Amino acid sequence: MRLTLAALIPALLTAAGPISFRSHTLATDLRGGYQVVAFDVNRDGRMDLIALASGMTELVWFEAPSWTRHVLARDLRRMINLAACTGMDEIVVAHEFANAPKNSIGIVSVLMPGSDRTQPWTVREIDRLTTSHRLRCAHADGGSKVVVVNAPLAGAKADAPDYRDHVPLTYYRPGEWKRVTINEANEGVVHGIYITPWTDKREEILTASFLGLHRHRLEKNGAWTRVELSKGSPGEWPASGSSDVSVGRLGKARFLAAIEPWHGNEVAVYRGAKDTWTRAVIDSSLNDGHTIYTGDFDGDGRDEIVAGYRRTPFGVNLYQAEDAEGVAWKKTVVDQGGVAAAACALADLNGDKRLDIACIGSATTNLVWYENLGKQ
Repeated sequence: MRLTLAALIPALLTAAGPISFRSHTLATDLRGGYQVVAFDVNRDGRMDLIALASGMTELVWFEAPSWTRHVLARDLRRMINLAACTGMDEIVVAHEFANAPKNSIGIVSVLMPGSDRTQPWTVREIDRLTTSHRLRCAHADGGSKVVVVNAPLAGAKADAPDYRDHVPLTYYRPGEWKRVTINEANEGVVHGIYITPWTDKREEILTASFLGLHRHRLEKNGAWTRVELSKGSPGEWPASGSSDVSVGRLGKARFLAAIEPWHGNEVAVYRGAKDTWTRAVIDSSLNDGHTIYTGDFDGDGRDEIVAGYRRTPFGVNLYQAEDAEGVAWKKTVVDQGGVAAAACALADLNGDKRLDIACIGSATTNLVWYENLGKQ
């Protein structure tokens, strides 16, 4: 019997070996490690790593390829997130954060470089918005101008454990640095956001909250629209909805990857078209799942999923599709016990054209670079 190429693809995918990684520890003293961002800080053409740790007052970065440590800014208490945008001189940081809205000042500050970008940058406060929590760069109008999105964790009147309140979704235009509100339609906890083009070159904002997954789009008439993609985990509030989300591709087909529910144990994959999505849980073993990303680690045009979790045995997993449609997924443990992965970043960190992983640990207080060695 003669097999067509289409029939052979699933078998070839299954036969392919796992992707291998070599770990490099860059720091072990990042108290309350919370976010790592890959960004060319000194503009030398190499991706550096910015490490944000909530238990420190110094924001530090590590210069590639030697991974020399520098201080980016000082005297920033309870940092929670930053946005470093290509083409923008400033870096935006959210600090003075607390989970309880009544205790969270939610300061947003702009960091401005001097003539020597390796020296500490100047800090200027631009806003205070309760529980400012997720900062991301977006080209919302489809053009070259970037805005910085600020998604607070919860509404100002919310209380644990239900967090019953509406949550603002906002952004800032560089130079003006004035808060613009998109909407206040999300409710409960909004833990994750992801920026991606959806129907055209306009980048849209995907939010993961107790209400599920939604996309927010700036229309040509200047109005914002909000579309529900999924209600997420079917559990009862507050164990409902979604915690973090990323968008990947299997060839031309788009899929969504999510951690569910809030700080949950499940990795869920959504397959579908337009705004109709079918949910499938591919792993339910995470303990305090906290970060999820998608990227093509083997150069085959098909994205893998990276998920990190913060509690024992804590670690990082990678999931590869075993079929062309993404129905079945194979898990590879990248790290178990080495990093309490609060956040990860994907970038080519050594210039070998392969996508690497960098993760920052909360309880483990470390920063680890996982060098992609390819399929073994």
